[in-house]
Amino acid sequence: MKKSALLFAVLGGGSAQIALAQSSTTIYGVADMGFVFENGSAAGSVTKLTSGVGYGSRLGFKGIEDLGGGMSAKYVLEAGILMDTGASAQGGILFGRQSYVGLSGAPGSVTLGRQYTPYYWTLFTLVDPFGTGYAGTATNLMANPGRANNMVLYTTPTIGGVTGELSYSVGEVAGNITASRATGGSLGYVNGPFVIKLTFNNAANATGTDNAKNVLLGGTYNFGPVKLHAAYAQNKGLGTTNTQDGLIGVTVPIGANRILASYVVKNDRSIANRDAHQFGLGYVYSVSKRTELYTAYAHISNKNGATYTVGNGTELGSGNSAFNLGMRHFF
Repeated sequence: MKKSALLFAVLGGGSAQIALAQSSTTIYGVADMGFVFENGSAAGSVTKLTSGVGYGSRLGFKGIEDLGGGMSAKYVLEAGILMDTGASAQGGILFGRQSYVGLSGAPGSVTLGRQYTPYYWTLFTLVDPFGTGYAGTATNLMANPGRANNMVLYTTPTIGGVTGELSYSVGEVAGNITASRATGGSLGYVNGPFVIKLTFNNAANATGTDNAKNVLLGGTYNFGPVKLHAAYAQNKGLGTTNTQDGLIGVTVPIGANRILASYVVKNDRSIANRDAHQFGLGYVYSVSKRTELYTAYAHISNKNGATYTVGNGTELGSGNSAFNLGMRHFF
């Protein structure tokens, strides 16, 4: 075996790669720590040193093997890390971020295990300028069916700019096939600077008696100096939940750096009418190809007793305003 040069991982960091014949294993990760200043809570303001403010801190292993005929086997094992304490994230699950194995080739790819939903990937890679991190994350107000256990995910090849995904998560409840079951999917289209995607997620509760139903339409248009983000979502169930979300935002590259901004609206269509809206602003400065400094601020205006808080990529937050200042290293 021999080590190759440092390669960039999926999120833009470096990775050490070990190759053997026509298979390879890559070790990669993110180390992200930041100061978080929260206020607007009845208990008063609080200052924290938090892991994963922008991108969740992690250590991952991914591999691929060429099976011939255009087919390959692949796997990912990714552990979340709380760098402020050294503990495991995702409730202490060893590989709580991702753990799956699959096949890919000309017909598309199929992966099995703990994975991100198609809905989450639309939020992360397309809709939210903040990439579901920092104080400005759209998930402070918008639904975020992030990961699902026991998932089978099929991703189509891209044909004429069109691609799709379908997911099914087995509930594994004896005698009740619908309990804890989840389904999802997406359909996307890319044409030069224009990208649009429609996605949904339907997740049953532990008894199979109710479902959280989320539908999201989002897109971006890259004008060159500015990328425009826009989205609309509908959320129904569990219980009496009936809300609509809207987002408009921008990503403004300045050399290797970028400005992030978004405005998110939550329209509660229930009798309670607990509406909210959020403004977020951030700046990411690239010190090098693998190291970034960042700062972000967001404020939520709650109405009619709504209690939404400003969190970040790791935690929910305690008040309706927050400021972040931190750094991140990809490896």
